[in-house]
Amino acid sequence: MKRKLKNNKIYLVKERLKELSKVINYHNNLYHKLDKPEISDSDFDKYIKEVNIIEFNFPQLTNKNSPNKKIGDRISNKFDKIEHKFKMLSLSNAFNQLDLIDFDERIRKFLNIESNNKIEFIAEPKIDGLSLNLFFKDGKLVSAGTRGDGSIGENVTKNISNISGIPKHLIGYDSYSEIEIRGEVFLEKKEFINLNLKLEDKDKFSNPRNAAAGSLRQIDPEITKKRPLKFIAHGIGYSSKEYKSVENFYIDLKTWGIPYNKNIKKVDTIESMIKYFKEIESKRGSIEYDIDGIVFKINDFNLQKRLGYVGKNPRWAVALKFSAEKTSTKIIKIDFQVGRTGAITPVARLESVNIGGVLVSNATLHNFDEIKKKDIRVGDLVQIQRAGDVIPQVIKVIRKNKKRNDLILTPKICPACGGPTAKEENEVILRCIHSDKCDAQILGQLIHFVGKKSINIDGFGEKQIKQFYKLKFIKKIDDIFNINNFKDKIVNLEGWGKQSFDNLSMAIDNSKKISLDKFIFSLGIRYVGETISRLLAKEFVSTKEFIKNSTNKEKLSLIDGLGPKAIKSLIIFFKNKNNFLIVNNLINILNIKNFKKIQSNNFFTNKNLVFTGTLKKMSRDEAKYLAQENGAKIGSSISKSTNFLIIGEKPGSKKIKAEKLKINILTEDEWIEKIKD
Repeated sequence: MKRKLKNNKIYLVKERLKELSKVINYHNNLYHKLDKPEISDSDFDKYIKEVNIIEFNFPQLTNKNSPNKKIGDRISNKFDKIEHKFKMLSLSNAFNQLDLIDFDERIRKFLNIESNNKIEFIAEPKIDGLSLNLFFKDGKLVSAGTRGDGSIGENVTKNISNISGIPKHLIGYDSYSEIEIRGEVFLEKKEFINLNLKLEDKDKFSNPRNAAAGSLRQIDPEITKKRPLKFIAHGIGYSSKEYKSVENFYIDLKTWGIPYNKNIKKVDTIESMIKYFKEIESKRGSIEYDIDGIVFKINDFNLQKRLGYVGKNPRWAVALKFSAEKTSTKIIKIDFQVGRTGAITPVARLESVNIGGVLVSNATLHNFDEIKKKDIRVGDLVQIQRAGDVIPQVIKVIRKNKKRNDLILTPKICPACGGPTAKEENEVILRCIHSDKCDAQILGQLIHFVGKKSINIDGFGEKQIKQFYKLKFIKKIDDIFNINNFKDKIVNLEGWGKQSFDNLSMAIDNSKKISLDKFIFSLGIRYVGETISRLLAKEFVSTKEFIKNSTNKEKLSLIDGLGPKAIKSLIIFFKNKNNFLIVNNLINILNIKNFKKIQSNNFFTNKNLVFTGTLKKMSRDEAKYLAQENGAKIGSSISKSTNFLIIGEKPGSKKIKAEKLKINILTEDEWIEKIKD
């Protein structure tokens, strides 16, 4: 009886973990892809925190697919593109001591390090500026690029000549060597105020970060030169010189004359981390530039390398954010927004109010259950909270409107198309289920497709998509590549012209070359974010194999990290005749590159591996990560296609099944020996 209850509990926890993954993926997509966030950082953090707690208490259910926040800068077609030699990744966020403890536990679990063994971190303030990558060769500055989408940014080399902290030559740097130095471009608070005083009201910047970004991204480099921009280094990308620690790298920065943060400190316990955080937070106001948290990163580069990355975030670092800012204002009206996946979100339109230097006029109400719980109505005075760059959220009602309107009722029909609405089981989000005929969802899919993380068509954003959709030039995704059929009409539209159209046409042609993982992501399949898209591309390698197996539930179920909801969503998507037709048209139009196989002569390259039992010399997560880095494919269950089963202590039923199927079985020691070959 006890065993049955335990199994039921594990089942419920596992289902909750799957649900959290879906919610996190959904909000990550809104934030990073559509630039239409519905919740604040702190609310998003509640989901992340719950995942971390579950992973800690149920390590066997650890969810590797929870998406990782990535904040990228939109690539402008005003600048040439520049490819980084090593990706510019983004940090995951923490918001309290429990998050920091969870971060520490995850690292120790992955590295198999006991709690009594100290791990040394470098702690430093997180500057709220614009990320910049400086590339030096033979000690000479070659180029400078913004983060962009992490792989490709804007080439702003011409605009950095006068930025304080960026030398043209590195003193004493080795010849025939290359290095990427990462950091932030920023404006000091006083310089931000002085700059705004010189600008017309319509040209004023809302905060120092936007002022720094706007100043650096001037088409005319002479304007940038007049702005008092500064640079502080905080990281390293590609380097032909190997460093043992962050501390060693910072010693070289000092030699080269590149500034790094004066407030850095080495810490090796949770207590020392929190003490440092509180110390910096207490003097945050007196620091000459804006900071929004503290970064903790492992000092040892060897440990960083072992930990690697998950999605777009390094496992070896985290940003502990400062508390959110709050204020009060009045709700003028409440609108309903329909997203790409059909989610209907209530949004409060507010009397504009300044919070943290940003003018706020909208705030999310999350969902209809939240409205009912907080009893929110039009005309109420409410407290709002803003944390980071996401849309603010309504915290509570401070004073009710004396002439209160009716309750905000959950709509039974979609406000965009009039179609039916419904909630899925165990879900709080209301959705329009009329996806094929809902303009809001179709527009969302089109905007997603042209975005920077998808097909990435320069100069073709939400405004242009809405304009062409309204004029019926574009009705579905593949229509984008037939836009030349409407050239005569478009060039005569206000704000267009022959040159603008030619630029768009060229950008569309340039976007046709795309990697398989980006192609999969661009389709906008529910639950299939960047991480899952890469997982699918890595598994199937080619478009042909991906399409062939897109509705093969048995084959999809064998992919480690692909959950049942993503599998179900893939099958539903590709069984839809309209979707299948569009995808086939796109395949004929685009030049989709096969997923690049890892060039390795390792024994396990392109082999199917399954791990089972308790490993002693490394964690299961690290073993899987190491296998994937060497070109292996990881499965979650034994099948005829499995090449090797790697066993630890108490391997269980998988070993029995492998023996029956005569699959090669390796011990942990044998596996480690082979992976080193």
